[in-house]
Amino acid sequence: MSYSEMAQLELMNAAANVTSQEDLDALRLTISLFFAERAQKAIDKMWDEGTFDQKKLDELRGQHLRTSYK
Repeated sequence: MSYSEMAQLELMNAAANVTSQEDLDALRLTISLFFAERAQKAIDKMWDEGTFDQKKLDELRGQHLRTSYK
């Protein structure tokens, strides 16, 4: 069984125990914080390595990355 499959089972088990909107909100927040922390660590690593800097951040800040729909 892959890690991805194991993660899916863990999330399904967690979701099976959600019995209220409050529980659902807490689960969503926990998952969001987990991924936000991982993203921050990745950005910090790139910053320390010099592959991401203020210049690149300024370039990204000016971009509009939304998908245009016709």
